Amino acid sequence: MNVHFTRTRAVLTAVGLLLAVGAPTAYATLDDGTARRGEPYIETSLLFGTERPGGGPAVTDKQFMGFVDKEVTPDFPDGLTVQTGRGQWRDAGGTIEKERSYELILLYPVAQAGSSDRKIEEIRRAYEKAFGQESVGRVDDRARVDF
Repeated sequence: MNVHFTRTRAVLTAVGLLLAVGAPTAYATLDDGTARRGEPYIETSLLFGTERPGGGPAVTDKQFMGFVDKEVTPDFPDGLTVQTGRGQWRDAGGTIEKERSYELILLYPVAQAGSSDRKIEEIRRAYEKAFGQESVGRVDDRARVDF
């Protein structure tokens, strides 16, 4: 009985070692010891308002998607996500503005952060100029991405 227990234990140990060696290399260990899948990326969310200062007509879906096709897709052809929503913010005059909005989400490798930053700032300025906006919000965060 003792020999059977030792043999079973040896087999289980060998199987465990084989599984550990064969684990996917896409997993990375975090500081807390847990594993996560993916490569290091930057996730940038851009927040676009649609109401125009001075009461002009709001930016339409067609206009916004035309802007994305012309100004964003050429610099980020690998993909992006657009979400619609409702937002609010305090403008330069102190008024709380509530409006329909868009969130544009971009993912790019950390190694491309420098060149992507320049392109993203160009996108923000282009939208402000094209649609008379005070600003386009920007949020950057690190992420692990696996496609």
